[in-house]
Amino acid sequence: MPLIIRLLWLLIVGILAHSCNAQNYINTTVFDPLKYVNQLIGTDNGGNVFAGATRPYGMAKAVADVDGQNTAGFSTDGRNVTGFSHMHDSGTGGNPSLGNFPLFPQYCPGDEINNCNFLKGARKTSYVRSSVVATPGYFAIELGTGIKAEMTVTEHAALYHFEFPVGANGTGTNPLISLDLTDLNASRQNASVSVDSDGRIKGNGTFLPSFGSGSFISHFCADFQGANIKDTGIWVNNRAGTEPKSIFVTRGINAFYLEAGSFVSFERPANGVISARVGVSFISEEKACRNAETEIPGEKWDFDGIKKSAEEAWREKLSVVSVNATGVNESLVTNFYSAIYRTMMSPQNYTGENPLWQSSEPYYDSFYCIWDAFRSQLPFLTIVNPSTLTEMIRSLLDTYKNVGWLPDCRMSLCKGFTQGGSNADVVLADAFVKNLTSANSTSKIDWRLAYQAVLNDAENEPLD
Repeated sequence: MPLIIRLLWLLIVGILAHSCNAQNYINTTVFDPLKYVNQLIGTDNGGNVFAGATRPYGMAKAVADVDGQNTAGFSTDGRNVTGFSHMHDSGTGGNPSLGNFPLFPQYCPGDEINNCNFLKGARKTSYVRSSVVATPGYFAIELGTGIKAEMTVTEHAALYHFEFPVGANGTGTNPLISLDLTDLNASRQNASVSVDSDGRIKGNGTFLPSFGSGSFISHFCADFQGANIKDTGIWVNNRAGTEPKSIFVTRGINAFYLEAGSFVSFERPANGVISARVGVSFISEEKACRNAETEIPGEKWDFDGIKKSAEEAWREKLSVVSVNATGVNESLVTNFYSAIYRTMMSPQNYTGENPLWQSSEPYYDSFYCIWDAFRSQLPFLTIVNPSTLTEMIRSLLDTYKNVGWLPDCRMSLCKGFTQGGSNADVVLADAFVKNLTSANSTSKIDWRLAYQAVLNDAENEPLD
């Protein structure tokens, strides 16, 4: 019996047999697994866990980014917030991953644009630890400046509410939201951005993966609602202006990292709330805008409806596992469902967002990394989510067809490095002996192709 299954059985038996003398008993009259997901477990002390808003296996992952333990964006280590970005990975080691094109809300002292701080190191601010709220599909936080942020997501877009308090003590009265042409790892090679009179910001950049070779291009499209626009423009090296309305930046021959981006300033609305919608894509800026407009439509964006839809998606996934938690300490059930939750964040479903080859097959990315996931997560999914794992295996096989080998690790459209052999072979073998295809008759695995891929891994070694 695989280790993860043994551990889960032991945990379930422990829950069922737990002493009724424990404190904080669970009331099983109405049992909702979402109440027992703690997304902040594992964000500190090297856990590298994504804490923000996501849908199951979703591409859009929104959270506050910090300047401390930020491999997955946010950490409860008490460091400073540097921005709010829309794509992340979870469980990575080494370098931070993604975090492209962060937004940052602020007031410019005296309402003077050049009193604003645009550089990451200058704009960073503390956050109120007690203000952090993280639930499936949702994340909220209050900055030390008093500005509050909450966010939720669809599959390919993030929706933010930034609440600006009334300006005081010379802090300014006109809110400003900037966008930075960077990522968490400052890996940007080049990037471009433009802003129009309606405040729509579009752009793209070439970045490096956090644990692999090659590069990838990411695109975004940001819109704003809730306030009248005062000014728009571009910033470079902590200086800003309303002309020009577009810019292209690169590292240059000396590899100098030029910090730059765009901004929109507003007249503060009566309720102080300004909404930002950010669509993301690996295909084009137009596709990023289309993703946002399709998934978050209308003249008034439905934050509560999108949040509820994300919650229902998670509730459906987590409800396939149920326990009799009568008289059980709540912390044990929280650990249990939080762990299951984390098996369904990545790999991420990038189907329709793969610019590298044309295919009718699913495409999953962020396999971080199969030499770990084959031991526990992926075998667990054969039991609790076989239909999605079937799509992942079809994606692995399609990657083999188009790249030449099964990946051992893959992220951001790039080939990851390899450790300890060809571990995707184990994933295929495990699914085969469990007869995974029969669990999802509408999605067939080509087992002849799978054998060919495994044989190729055994007989042919890539140059790198």
